[in-house]
Amino acid sequence: MSTTYLTVEETAEQMNVPVRFVRRLVEERRIAFHRFGRHVRLAVADVDAFMNAGRVEPHSYGRAA
Repeated sequence: MSTTYLTVEETAEQMNVPVRFVRRLVEERRIAFHRFGRHVRLAVADVDAFMNAGRVEPHSYGRAA
């Protein structure tokens, strides 16, 4: 099974955030990443897991049935 990797720029585009935000996540080690020499790559599965971990379910304000 082959793993697909994204650059920092591609990750930022996929997450719809600035590149600086992704670089900060990597620097603070808040997201899993791989270093290939000087290059940083993020696995698509790791990016998806990070985004799903921050998911907040909608809250229902109605009366319980």
